[in-house]
Amino acid sequence: MSKILVENPEEQTKVPFLRGILIRSLQDSGLNFDEALELATTIRTELNGVSVITTGDLRDRVIEKLEGLSRAELVSRYEGRKLPVIIQVESNDGQFSEFSPSEYRTCLETIGLKADEAMSIVEIVSVHLLKKGAGNIPSSYIAYFTYRLLRKSKEFGPAVARRWLVWRDFVNSGKPLVFLIGGTAGCGKSTTATNLASRLDIVRTQSTDMLREVMRSMIPKHLQPMLHTSSYTAWEEMPHSDNNNISQEELLINGYCAQADLLSVAIKAVIQRGLHENVSLILEGVHVHPAYANKLVDSEHVVVVPIMLGVIKKKKLQRRITGRSTRVPQRRAAKYLEHFDSIWGLQTYLLSEADKANIPIIVNDSREDVFREIMLTTIEKLSENFDKTPEQVFGEQ
Repeated sequence: MSKILVENPEEQTKVPFLRGILIRSLQDSGLNFDEALELATTIRTELNGVSVITTGDLRDRVIEKLEGLSRAELVSRYEGRKLPVIIQVESNDGQFSEFSPSEYRTCLETIGLKADEAMSIVEIVSVHLLKKGAGNIPSSYIAYFTYRLLRKSKEFGPAVARRWLVWRDFVNSGKPLVFLIGGTAGCGKSTTATNLASRLDIVRTQSTDMLREVMRSMIPKHLQPMLHTSSYTAWEEMPHSDNNNISQEELLINGYCAQADLLSVAIKAVIQRGLHENVSLILEGVHVHPAYANKLVDSEHVVVVPIMLGVIKKKKLQRRITGRSTRVPQRRAAKYLEHFDSIWGLQTYLLSEADKANIPIIVNDSREDVFREIMLTTIEKLSENFDKTPEQVFGEQ
């Protein structure tokens, strides 16, 4: 079923329709759980295909159903009902917060579930928590219930449940996560990094373009001219004696590698600073060279996930580059399109090097698919040598 949003015109807000919330309201009005579940499910089925419904229209639908039961007291109670019970969740460190269906949906999406798949699980979890009633519920209990729910589900099963188990164990570990996202101009590195940071609540991101700008301000052009040019034109600043009898493709690659080499020290310093502070980090940029991406961090106390993004259709990459000038005026597309063949050639090299280094290559066709692929890659890495039981991860429930 498609996602339905409930709009409150007065507050100008839209929230997902959740049967669990409606069920609780119906229970407060006098229905037992089974009756409330049946009525809420009926309304949810009738709304299939509706993308947005106002709170008033939803209220009218519920009242109409209650009136059909010929129990006037139910309508009266529903119209004057109190707010649903707030479920307080206690985290592992003893902090309390209100259970948020939307945040929990995001948690489920981190293990590779699509939005509608995650929402179907959230609805069941919400109903279960509301049926338990008010009180402080440990987050470990909710996580374990979710694990068992996924494992028993015909739609998901043990494989998806294991991904949840592995990811929750990592979250509980407190280890920092370092994403290294490489790719050429126009492949969506910045957008991917922003999306990843938002969903995983990572506050520290860094682009190699910004590091290059900082280095440019410190090192004059006459001392290091290669630093003051683009990655795909860096070869033009190489000593002419180095350019003799070399193909254009080799010149392009040599110039890029030389510039990436200059930035490698700054890149490593940024990563080491993040590790010193024990915080997760996303570093993105064309200078994340596949050949040494796996060597930038050497610590058993951090999880490093190198990724190479690519757009494998020329016309699609051209369209993306053209769109950059519309979204971000200061980054004009003209110079990129002028050197498009070099950009394409550089991408070919980066993808080839990533393949040699066994770095996952993700084709950027859509934002949601890229996020899902990155998370599946991350959990696959976390699964290496993982042998914990649900009781070890969630505790005895």
